[in-house]
Amino acid sequence: MQLHKIDLADTHSFNSFFLNYISQKDSLKTFYHRFPILENFKAQIIEKTNSFPSSNREILVKELTKQYQGIKNSDRVAENLRSLLDSRTFTITTGHQLNIFTGPLYFIYKIVTVINTCKVLKEHYPEFNFVPVYWMASEDHDYDEIKSFRLYDKKYSWETSQTGAVGRFDPGSLIKLINELPGDLSIFKEAYSNNKTLADATRSYVNELFGAEGLVVIDADNRALKSLFKTVIHNDLFQNSTKKLVEAKNQQLESLGYHPQVFARDINFFFLEKNLRQRIEKKDSDFVVVDTSIKFSSQEIERLIDAEPEKFSPNVILRPLYQETILPNLAYIGGPAEVVYWLQLKGVFDYFKTSFPILMPRNFAAVMDVPTKKKFEKSGLELKDLFEDKNYLFNHWISKNSFSSFSLAKETAEAEEIFKKVKERASKIDITLDRHVGAKARQTLQGLQGIELKMIRAEKRKHAEKLKQLESIKDFLFPIGSPQERTDNFLNFYQQDTQFIQKLIQHVDPMDFKFNVMIP
Repeated sequence: MQLHKIDLADTHSFNSFFLNYISQKDSLKTFYHRFPILENFKAQIIEKTNSFPSSNREILVKELTKQYQGIKNSDRVAENLRSLLDSRTFTITTGHQLNIFTGPLYFIYKIVTVINTCKVLKEHYPEFNFVPVYWMASEDHDYDEIKSFRLYDKKYSWETSQTGAVGRFDPGSLIKLINELPGDLSIFKEAYSNNKTLADATRSYVNELFGAEGLVVIDADNRALKSLFKTVIHNDLFQNSTKKLVEAKNQQLESLGYHPQVFARDINFFFLEKNLRQRIEKKDSDFVVVDTSIKFSSQEIERLIDAEPEKFSPNVILRPLYQETILPNLAYIGGPAEVVYWLQLKGVFDYFKTSFPILMPRNFAAVMDVPTKKKFEKSGLELKDLFEDKNYLFNHWISKNSFSSFSLAKETAEAEEIFKKVKERASKIDITLDRHVGAKARQTLQGLQGIELKMIRAEKRKHAEKLKQLESIKDFLFPIGSPQERTDNFLNFYQQDTQFIQKLIQHVDPMDFKFNVMIP
């Protein structure tokens, strides 16, 4: 596999907020703690060592050990679980929804990035241990976002009437969908058949795919882990500190011309029970669960926080703080939107005296297959050309490969100059002719533009077969008009090459923030 790199700005796929972050623009430096370069991890290690209690490690390992009961652990996973008790061990974490069959390719890229980051850190800081972690978004209740995936140009969807946190869904009915899918799906069939919840099934197949690399999967929908977060739950419900802190950061960002991605509420927790995850709101003197008849007095909800903290599920604003409370984490790896919204949260971390992690962008990538590679090699295009829209791409190819000159730029400039002189002479005779000459100029220029477009179309018809090949390259890398990594499933490649994931791990550099194009 050959690896080619493209500057992220040249892909036209990322907003200026994210690009300014990875280019370390000075105006954004107050919104994060340390930038993701190897040298900065030493200070992050020292800070986390001094701030993360050993009692939290004990609870974490105890609960993870329970979660891994019944799973065939690799030696690397077992070693990493034990290692988390050691004050010299730290995690590198990414999080993602429980998309069926892993969802889009970038889920795989996230995991590859955390694995490779741990390897690079171990080489640089051999006296410490680094554990890659996948945080399952098991408490998320947005079923529509996880129910579909795209395989070999066809969309497949899981239909179920289950409600509430998706991690608690019974995955059994996915077996019906498996029977409709092509290729070897034994990993998923075993996971969805032998587990009672979607969270457990996801841990099972992720462990099969990445367990040999020591990846640890955590389900934070857990009473003991939530017990470490009681102080924050109580503060959010009764003091509403989080909203004020996030709004202050949002105002600072807006003053710099950036648009915040997320917004805090007065209360940033959901009420979580079987088949139910709904927002908590304060109404008069009571706390109510939105769209239900459930309500609590202040005294009742205080007792609930203490006795059953697992019933409180943090939203997008407080989930990051929960993660950093229960993990000895150094860095969070996410996509552009994730990295940007974390920048809104540093005030919350400072307030609760919790170490703010280093924010690392995940690896970005596209993969060619052999037929696409052959077409590309014959095209004469550069890789960055493929990130332009189709019309530009076609016109660019025509301009490079046509023997005809269809640009009328020279003639248009000459016509503009002629009408400028005519307008000056006509105005001296009668000022009212100025408007008439201007109208005739616009009409002529529009005519020239129309002629040029017809010449281009005629030239395109002469090269229809070649342009069709260019379109197939573009459609392979941008299926249905979206980046491959956000659209296609990894099985498109894994079923053809079971070493696909290993090749990604071998080739991709987690510390090089560029777009990777992998060509066989």
